[in-house]
Amino acid sequence: MALKSHKIALRPTDAQRQWFAQQCGYARFAYNAALSDFKSGLELDDWRSFIDLNNRFNQSKKAFDWTKAMDQRAALYAIRNLSEGVKRWKDKLNGFPKFKKRGSRQSYTTDEQSVKVEGKRIKLPKIGWVKMFQDLRFEGKIIKVVISRTAHRWFVSITVDTGIPHAPRDTRGLPAVGVDVGINSLATLDNGTHYENPRPLKRFERKLAREQRKLSRKVFLSENWYKQKRKVERIHYKIVCIRLDAHHKATTKIVNNASAIGIETLRVTNLLKNKRLAKALSDSALGGFLEKLRTKAESLGIPIVQAPQFFASSKTCSNCGEKKEDLSLSDVPYHCSSCGYTENRDVNAAINLKQLAVGHTER
Repeated sequence: MALKSHKIALRPTDAQRQWFAQQCGYARFAYNAALSDFKSGLELDDWRSFIDLNNRFNQSKKAFDWTKAMDQRAALYAIRNLSEGVKRWKDKLNGFPKFKKRGSRQSYTTDEQSVKVEGKRIKLPKIGWVKMFQDLRFEGKIIKVVISRTAHRWFVSITVDTGIPHAPRDTRGLPAVGVDVGINSLATLDNGTHYENPRPLKRFERKLAREQRKLSRKVFLSENWYKQKRKVERIHYKIVCIRLDAHHKATTKIVNNASAIGIETLRVTNLLKNKRLAKALSDSALGGFLEKLRTKAESLGIPIVQAPQFFASSKTCSNCGEKKEDLSLSDVPYHCSSCGYTENRDVNAAINLKQLAVGHTER
């Protein structure tokens, strides 16, 4: 199997937006009902499986006439998600599932067998055709369809089984690349290429704070509170879009011009302990950038060489290999006292990562 997912923005009408919100509410209702049923079973020492929870919910929902008009797959997949969460809790991989609130993320999964995609529109169960902003890029059997809302927009995430995985790309003639990530420059390559970091949170920080202050003055859960909450959501959505756009453009350009890529190992949790850099690091989302780079490279068959956790790429001279112990953050031009080599700090680190990638591919 070769699974590909494509998240596409929708162009729903007002009636379709209302329908999507109803299905998300129905999925949340089924999830909470099943969770309450499961917890009551635990008190009676009765472990209820996914089939038991689903059957019991199908019996209890008959008391509510409004459930007949809903998409029943939304409730089915919500209970299945609860069952998977309980299984992970049993295996001690996460905490015990919690009840979903009304203000939580809105999404639901529908029946993939009833879904059809034709150009820039998709046919969903019980609602019919909905316009999309773009075509589906992948061809194959649709195996999962999720409708979700982010700020003011509705999206459909379509997972497709494309069949046989694509053969690795021919990278003959392309060089190995070292990538050093940072705050001032999102990514620096060994050849001196810099990809600027937009830092959207810093740009919209004052506007976001102003709108959040307005939200705090509204009566909680009132109509004006919800209106102001949507304004805050739009600002957050815009920040995320700017960040993701920069990440995707940079990572795509890097993988298209590399035969092997050397990257560093970041422990983001440890880095965030520095209170002076925590906000800037979160704004840059360096961990997400490296994850996108790794995923795209693996899909194209490009080897990714990750440096050891304590590999001193910034402190090591890329010319002679001498390690400079007293390197501070203010030392932007790296100067080696042993051989006299001088280079930009980020470029020097990227060259060391490239040498690591070249040595790995030769082995």
